[in-house]
Amino acid sequence: MKTPLTTEQLEALRRLDASTLANAIESFQHRLRNEGFTDGSVRCLFPHLPHVVGYAVTVKIRGSAPPFAGDAYLERTDWWDYVVSMPAPRIVVVQDVATKTGLGSLLGVVHVNILRALGCVGAVTNGAVRDIPAAEGLGFQLFTGGTSVSHAYVHIVEFGTPVEIGGLKIQSEDLLHGDQHGVQSIPEDIATQIPPVAARIAAEEQALIKLCQSPDFSIEKLRAAVKQHRP
Repeated sequence: MKTPLTTEQLEALRRLDASTLANAIESFQHRLRNEGFTDGSVRCLFPHLPHVVGYAVTVKIRGSAPPFAGDAYLERTDWWDYVVSMPAPRIVVVQDVATKTGLGSLLGVVHVNILRALGCVGAVTNGAVRDIPAAEGLGFQLFTGGTSVSHAYVHIVEFGTPVEIGGLKIQSEDLLHGDQHGVQSIPEDIATQIPPVAARIAAEEQALIKLCQSPDFSIEKLRAAVKQHRP
């Protein structure tokens, strides 16, 4: 298991909005710019809630057809032990691998309360969620591919293995950040260096914005400012 970041280090990352965070990560040239984040197939349900940061807890489900054994979605509870074995705070990442993705939902009022009690701050899924007001009332953030009225035949296939949500490949214990823009992974080997870099980039952007809104604006001044900040 990796050494978790401190509460202060996690909070510094959580305070960043997703766009500023992405800009800072790009500056390290740690990965390609078209990698490391979910695409538009996964949306944030509660844009007004605070940003979330946490370690990934991965699980794969199916729900469009009955499982080979058992018929209740609460029958398999061994994955809860896996959840609490991960460092906190935790973000549950649920990949629906059914032929008909999102027909049923694992994430409803019962499991949202269970996961919150297990130290989870939110969940990400390519499938569906339900009981949305309950999650919102708890401040439990959801990033989802859709909604469903039923849990259908939802059952857990496996947990702790790599998953892929909205084009983002996620492994157990990956560090994730999410807000109204979406979800992205944070490379842990540069995580502690990101906040000051993000602050510098944000200050540079604000200087350009201030110039654009100034009565003394000119294209020549804009070109000079851009060259100064981004040679």
